[in-house]
Amino acid sequence: MCAQLVEEKINVLGGELKPCSIDPITGWFRNGCCDADQSDAGRHHVCVVVDEKFLRFSASVGNDLSTPRPEYNFPGLQPGNQWCLCALRWKQAFAEGMAPPVDLEATHEMALEVLNMADLESHAM
Repeated sequence: MCAQLVEEKINVLGGELKPCSIDPITGWFRNGCCDADQSDAGRHHVCVVVDEKFLRFSASVGNDLSTPRPEYNFPGLQPGNQWCLCALRWKQAFAEGMAPPVDLEATHEMALEVLNMADLESHAM
């Protein structure tokens, strides 16, 4: 599913990385998966289900995810959409009590370089 030709992609549970969303299409590579390479400084590894509370929080800290941006082929997110979120943004939202639910099977194991598994599990879908 999210595996490339040679390298298998692993989720935070140790299993095969599942797709996060194809509608809207997400991921650093816009392949529907929360995998990335070294060019992704934001570490878009956490698959979340956005809710209104998180969307308001994200906009308040300078990342408006609700407004469509046609120039980037971005439709804008609505509550209930799944999205590959930056690990540090999720960590910030968690600290503020605003973290959205996480799909652990679709969250890349590299998220654990920044996040605590117990915190992710406490917000598992």
